[in-house]
Amino acid sequence: MGLWTLLEGFLLLANALAILNEDRFLAPRGWGLSDFSAGQTKSFKGQVLGLIYATQYLRFPLILLNSICIIVKLVSG
Repeated sequence: MGLWTLLEGFLLLANALAILNEDRFLAPRGWGLSDFSAGQTKSFKGQVLGLIYATQYLRFPLILLNSICIIVKLVSG
């Protein structure tokens, strides 16, 4: 496993987090933004929820990174 494969794995994980829908998936399980209070930012749930919302906020850079990854895969084979 090389560095490129590891970066692709992180990109796939970021894509998976970016497409999670709050109304359909997160809120019914208690992971919605309304369930998140300021005192829970240090907990594991708070950290994961912050990561999910950060990846949803950065969708356009993810599109660019996906495009670069596709072009590299097409060129390198």
